[in-house]
Amino acid sequence: MKKYVYCLIFSLFTFLPLSAQLKINFGGDSPLRKLQMAEMAITNFYVDSVNEQKLTEDAIRGMLEKLDPHSTYTDAKETKAMNEPLQGDFEGIGVQFNMIGDTLVVIQPVVNGPSEKVGILAGDRIVTVNDSVIAGVKMPRIDIMKRLRGKKGSKVKLGIMRRGVKGMLTFVVTRAKIPVHTLNAAYMIRPGIGYVRLESFGMKTYDEFMTAVDSLKKKGMKSLILDLQDNGGGYLQSAVQIANEFLHDNDMIVYTEGRRVARQNYKAIGNGRLQNVKVYVLVNEFSASAAEIVTGAIQDNDRGTVIGRRTFGKGLVQRPFDFPDGSMIRLTIAHYYTPSGRCIQKPYKKGDLKDYEMDLENRLKHGELTNPDSIHFSDSLKYYTLHKHRVVYGGGGIMPDYFVPLDTMKFTRFHRQLAAKNIIIDAYLKYADANRKALKAQYKSFDVFNKSYSVPQSLIDTIIAEGKKQKVEPKDAAELKASLPYLRTQLKALVARDLWDMNEYFRVWNEQSEIVNKAVDLAVSGSK
Repeated sequence: MKKYVYCLIFSLFTFLPLSAQLKINFGGDSPLRKLQMAEMAITNFYVDSVNEQKLTEDAIRGMLEKLDPHSTYTDAKETKAMNEPLQGDFEGIGVQFNMIGDTLVVIQPVVNGPSEKVGILAGDRIVTVNDSVIAGVKMPRIDIMKRLRGKKGSKVKLGIMRRGVKGMLTFVVTRAKIPVHTLNAAYMIRPGIGYVRLESFGMKTYDEFMTAVDSLKKKGMKSLILDLQDNGGGYLQSAVQIANEFLHDNDMIVYTEGRRVARQNYKAIGNGRLQNVKVYVLVNEFSASAAEIVTGAIQDNDRGTVIGRRTFGKGLVQRPFDFPDGSMIRLTIAHYYTPSGRCIQKPYKKGDLKDYEMDLENRLKHGELTNPDSIHFSDSLKYYTLHKHRVVYGGGGIMPDYFVPLDTMKFTRFHRQLAAKNIIIDAYLKYADANRKALKAQYKSFDVFNKSYSVPQSLIDTIIAEGKKQKVEPKDAAELKASLPYLRTQLKALVARDLWDMNEYFRVWNEQSEIVNKAVDLAVSGSK
């Protein structure tokens, strides 16, 4: 029977207590009995006192470390923090902020959010939370966020300093559900060519995506650039729903299979609204999991063109096992396979997490990220697409149809060191904070800003001077000259984000992206 696209990966399993899901044998020869006896011996007879909770958690982590790289244990707090970005919302005061020095500065209040409703503005400094000082005390960012977040309907009193206003202002904010968006940008990059960038696949990604593409179609979109660069994945449900929009009835999207888990097929149901839209999928070495599912489905069904570099290679399916205290094991139970039968997961040695984590660095050293001729596949890894029978290769990750090398010379050593020491971001934040009001008054629309705004030389001079203070200097005039074009583009994109949103950031930044520009060239020429 056809597997409908609206099934969640988690719906494959019954949400029962862990003990009810597993047939646990505590007999005399059981490894579980042995583990229990060891814990009891340590708790009752060890020379020093022990934390039983931590002892148990360490034992669980130790077992999982000997398995694959993606089977993990998270405590209750870690589990909650991990799930929030994918669930589509969290509860808080609704502001985007950054730290300037040791002070929280509001970049933007969320539109129609709780902070905007009480009058909090961009540029405001939050110095106290419920009369506790958070500015000037070097409080960790995570602790500040804990004070600002809270249950929907709860109130928090904020003390705020505002430019041009003497004394501290007080606002009482009623916390609310704050949406977390996984769609970074959606705009017409060229006439007839739409662009959508997804940063992950969350619970609400499909709805965000469809709202965006419907809007772009009204603007005349005939081709779509789907940017999945740096997309680390997320929910299988969202990936299957989005892939379904491009594919024809009964086209395979992905299937899963494991030692104790029967094969599950996910197929398109023929109701996609983008079946006649040309699609170009952008990927790089950080595109993983759900992003690879969408990419593999489009490539294997000969539905579109993949551009960029080989994807990460995360093709393991995790099943959550929840504990009563809110902690959770995510245990790998199956592999993802593309429609042609390729296993997405790259090779790994059980228990060797260090080697796994070095994979991307090894790709760079071996030349894969900069030279496609350095990549060699054996015939055993050869597969064929389902309609045009083009050769594609397995072995982990998705190889693009058009390879775009990583330009290691674009960002100079000087630029990279400035970024690594946060010199660029710190200078931009101070500049934006001091000039936000004037910039908003001068540039009423992004189009005007994009055409006429130029990064002031004074900001460049500030960054260079601060770099010199921190012993970060160009080796010569040539390196400085090579650094400036991309530094200016980066700063312009950051200012655009500050004045508008991530959409405008990418509208600036994408113009210097080789991968994006390759897709634009192919779309303009009508290549598939």
